[in-house]
Amino acid sequence: MSTAHTARTGRFAETALQKAALIYGIVFLIVGLGGFIPGLTTNIESLEFAGHGSEAMLMGIFQVSILHNVVHLLYGVVGVAAAKAFGASKHYLIWGGAVYGVLWLYGLVVPHDHDANFVPLNTADNWLHFVLAVTMIALGVLLGRDRATRH
Repeated sequence: MSTAHTARTGRFAETALQKAALIYGIVFLIVGLGGFIPGLTTNIESLEFAGHGSEAMLMGIFQVSILHNVVHLLYGVVGVAAAKAFGASKHYLIWGGAVYGVLWLYGLVVPHDHDANFVPLNTADNWLHFVLAVTMIALGVLLGRDRATRH
């Protein structure tokens, strides 16, 4: 069975692009769940729905809130679902990366203790969002060009 045929059948993560979307989706699911687990998240008793006041820190580094965790879970679900199709995987990586790019810029402009910082974001979050933006967009573009994996 050729790659072109299997990519159209909806089989799970047939191409490198689809596998990348699947990996990102799984990681986002783990991170989203981890934000609710005491031990993985320090100061979990201060976990707020949204806003910069949450002192909960995933792995003691990344500031999180319930909203932040839910967004990660949604990104994870979409990534896993997108991994079933080449086009969906490409869009997930490129547009998902673009959203993270906007979030990175937002985090650079809005002060961490400002009411507009509703996600919440700290410096570690900002740089992680930058890395996610660059890697997701790069994988979407580069793996999306690979003629051997297109359907």
